[in-house]
Amino acid sequence: MEIAIPLFDRFTALDAIGPYQVLSALPGATVRFLAAEPGPVQTDDRMLTVLAEGRYQDVPEPDVLVVPGGPGTRAVLSDDRLLEWVRSVHEGARYTTSVCTGSLVLAAAGLLDGIDATTHWASREDLAELGARPVPERVVERGRVITAAGVSAGIDMGLRLAELLAGAQVAQAVQLMIEYDPQPPFDAGSPEKAPAEVLELVRGGRRPKDARA
Repeated sequence: MEIAIPLFDRFTALDAIGPYQVLSALPGATVRFLAAEPGPVQTDDRMLTVLAEGRYQDVPEPDVLVVPGGPGTRAVLSDDRLLEWVRSVHEGARYTTSVCTGSLVLAAAGLLDGIDATTHWASREDLAELGARPVPERVVERGRVITAAGVSAGIDMGLRLAELLAGAQVAQAVQLMIEYDPQPPFDAGSPEKAPAEVLELVRGGRRPKDARA
């Protein structure tokens, strides 16, 4: 079973690594990181580099496609080479999926026209402009297309994919192996729950590391 994760400059690390951590543990699974050209690809904060082993076209028929998001998403929405590959892959893939603003790439490729999908909460309007029907859910499954909300939701989606691909017992075993049992110290993980000042901080485009303690 071949799983393709396309990378691009300024993708968000956990968008790709979260699903990778889950899906790479499945029986018979091979996860391949791809890019326009083989080589190192930098994440959004420029602190981490992930090595793409091949070009998009080197994996023409993966069983699963996982498109990450990140600040670099906008730059690839007009990348015909990526969009054409995504469309082609979708035709034969068992599942076409995205994490965070990766759903914008699926939408730009015409795969989300008129269907429910999710994305990072700050990009719901962008998703609607590209033809999808954004819904404020963590994971949205519509046939062979599965979209996940922002960043950490990719782990949830990965576990759902694990269940679909290998069964509930294997998926639960992976969940236990990675000890995925979230108990966050704050209940501020969505715009509906976050304090107003926190929401304003993030909406203003500032990163938490730039805020004063």
